[in-house]
Amino acid sequence: MTTQSGCNLPEDLFYLIEKHVWARPAGDVVEVGLTDVAQAMAKKIISVALRDAGKPVKKGRSLATVESGKWVGPVPSPVSGEVVEVNTALASAPSTINSDPYGAGWVARVRCADWDADSADLATGARGVASYEAFLAEQGITCAETS
Repeated sequence: MTTQSGCNLPEDLFYLIEKHVWARPAGDVVEVGLTDVAQAMAKKIISVALRDAGKPVKKGRSLATVESGKWVGPVPSPVSGEVVEVNTALASAPSTINSDPYGAGWVARVRCADWDADSADLATGARGVASYEAFLAEQGITCAETS
């Protein structure tokens, strides 16, 4: 894992940088969540409203709505497909996104319709992390520990 400006950025994930979401493919299912950058900017997450499993989702459309004391906004999907599972544990423990954004804080799992097409504009690997680092520097974004 790379750390830039205090933000954790795993090299094995695919990032939709401008929207601060990540994707982790496993076969035809893609796990999706908010990045460490997103949770740091939002501060303590107090509520998560999840989309229903079984519903179609288009790339860039909302999988969930996240609320913090500072912000309310969507969790856009980095891929198109069908929502096959949502992280219902977030309903009772939404701050898991703060404490473990790349693990237990995942938001949804989507059966991807066309991974090759959808992943073409996602950043990954060392080059992806470098792109995200450049974005953070350009925007003046840093991560700080949340409580």
